[in-house]
Amino acid sequence: MERLRIGSEEHKALFCRTFIDTHDPFRPAELVWPDLDAESLGRLKSLPVWNEAARTEAATAVKVLALGRIERDPLLAEAILLQGYEESRHSEVIGLLTRRYAIPVAAHPEPAEPKDPTWAFLRTGYGECLDSFFAFGLFALGVKAEFVAAPILKIFETIMQEEARHILFIVNWAAYLRARNPLPLRPAFDLRRAWNVAAQAFDRVRGAMKMSGKNGAAAGDASQDGFTLKSHTAFSDLSLRQFLEQCLSENERRFARYDERLLRPRLVPGAVRTFLKVLPRGRSADASGTAAA
Repeated sequence: MERLRIGSEEHKALFCRTFIDTHDPFRPAELVWPDLDAESLGRLKSLPVWNEAARTEAATAVKVLALGRIERDPLLAEAILLQGYEESRHSEVIGLLTRRYAIPVAAHPEPAEPKDPTWAFLRTGYGECLDSFFAFGLFALGVKAEFVAAPILKIFETIMQEEARHILFIVNWAAYLRARNPLPLRPAFDLRRAWNVAAQAFDRVRGAMKMSGKNGAAAGDASQDGFTLKSHTAFSDLSLRQFLEQCLSENERRFARYDERLLRPRLVPGAVRTFLKVLPRGRSADASGTAAA
């Protein structure tokens, strides 16, 4: 396959058209939510993500739409505005679910538009890269364990794949943006991008520490950030190694359907592969570990 030059018009056309052409036009109001028995409802309510998910999706939609409205390139603007719509739709789906099953969600203030939409979008996108890598693995475990009703899993399967599309877009958009910068400005771009990645990673580690009860925080106060790092034991008795290998496998599977010339996220999968090289192997992992991607 012909190699794609990052930053070229062909690159832009490919990552934008891929995103636009794979959009699923479902309407949240038409989703059918099943009745749940007491046990299934209890499991759904036990997930410590709903407050943070409701707040984060609403805030993310505002940030993405803000960039789409000021983007001068028509094709980029179309793709970014579509992503903003999908983020708004995620927020609407979560609202429908929590109301349908009487899951309490704390009120949160209306998100403000960012002063710098470009870097707000970049920072948010890298946060999604971190969260979704672990969420892909967790979701696969939840499907296997039949943690919630199949119709609900089907709805969130669509959302999981939309998150993969968002990540594919942000990774290629960031590389395109960097390549379009003059050479002297690229080191500053890289430094600021690294700072944003580090800030997002710190937020996730802090959330994981809250989940473990450190820093005086109760487990119930933990955010979605901590949940994605700590909650594989809620679905199965997999070891940490097996869980991380599951995440790698799911991450590869999610992105395999897209044009191989497009860039994939490398930071988190690469860091996890490096970590697995030094992580001691337990008996359970040796006996039944999932093959790494």
